[in-house]
Amino acid sequence: MPVTVIENIGLLATPVGRTARSSKEQRDIQLRQNAWLAFENGVITAIGEGRTPAADAHIDACGKLVTPGLVDPHTHLVFGGWRQHELAMKLKGVTYLEILAAGGGILSTVNKTRAASMEELADKAEKELEKMLRLGVTTCECKSGYGLATEEEMKMLHAVQLLRERQPVELVSTFMAAHALPVEYSADREGYIRLIIDEMLPRVAEEHLAEFCDVFCETGVFTPDECRRILLAAQQLGLAAKCHSDEIDPIGGTEMAGSIGAVSCEHLIRCQQSGIEAMKSGGTVACLLPATSFYLGATFAPARQMIDAGVPVAFGSDFNPGSCPCRNLPLAMNIGCYRYRMTPEECLTAVTLNAAAAIHRADRLGTLEVGKQADILIWDAPDLEYVFYRFGDSLADTVIKNGAVV
Repeated sequence: MPVTVIENIGLLATPVGRTARSSKEQRDIQLRQNAWLAFENGVITAIGEGRTPAADAHIDACGKLVTPGLVDPHTHLVFGGWRQHELAMKLKGVTYLEILAAGGGILSTVNKTRAASMEELADKAEKELEKMLRLGVTTCECKSGYGLATEEEMKMLHAVQLLRERQPVELVSTFMAAHALPVEYSADREGYIRLIIDEMLPRVAEEHLAEFCDVFCETGVFTPDECRRILLAAQQLGLAAKCHSDEIDPIGGTEMAGSIGAVSCEHLIRCQQSGIEAMKSGGTVACLLPATSFYLGATFAPARQMIDAGVPVAFGSDFNPGSCPCRNLPLAMNIGCYRYRMTPEECLTAVTLNAAAAIHRADRLGTLEVGKQADILIWDAPDLEYVFYRFGDSLADTVIKNGAVV
């Protein structure tokens, strides 16, 4: 196979390793100046400094910054419609849970998602993926959760399968029927939970439609005990556990998730010390969503406490039609740097290695090391600090996925 070398790299910046990093290790990244990187058949084969080796093809980085491709570990990519009409309500102080209780929010998107075909959902999501790729995102997690009925949830997951065949961003599927209680089960919570456990989860596992199961553990949605039942059932079928928790109220979801060894807890805006300790004990990644806090005018998660306690922190965009209609992961990086007071090095790890660990991809993604997949981002920037200094700009210059310029 032909060997390609990226030459004239001004600065190569990458975390290292195949597991999530926390504490001081989250900011301990490798920096190489005047570097080069070689890859063959989609795999990194050599990295060095100084004189560039012979190769079949060369890519000139022109003295720019090179990092791993970005990994977005939390999106709700597939959905019908938008919810711009809720903006005026939010500006007047109507809360997320109040909008949901009035039949809006997730339930509004459920109606539009149910009305769309699989092809329509895939077409809409593909346009967003194209824009995410141009921002440097090479891998993206996608949750279901806007169908809230067996065939509708399967439709969403099949749309993700279709998207894998149509575009280069690597997609990771998460089943999340426990996103809200559908209207038809408003008087039968137990009936819906049994539907998820007895019918939906077996279908997902049998048809290999998802790797993870997520739940929304929140006031007015699902309780910690209900979420535990769903996640334990998912684990028994081979799906790894995730949990939306402590977004609005700290009702014990993070503690529950940590106790069962969840791969990640997501949001964590109101996370308490007991939740941080549970994630540490459970080997759970804290997947924070800084753009969501910004959009909602909410508190920002206690990221520094988590890092200092030894919990690895990842960032996701939380792209969705309601609480964060923003696909821009680099902007989320910038917000995280400013509001969490995290260093550029910590933030880079949060959107590469730790994000990959949150979706079971750290063994081959998230760093630039020999043997890892050639997912590479050349930035229109001289160094890492410049990426965070120029917030809001699109600085991705060249995106390489699995060894191919895309």
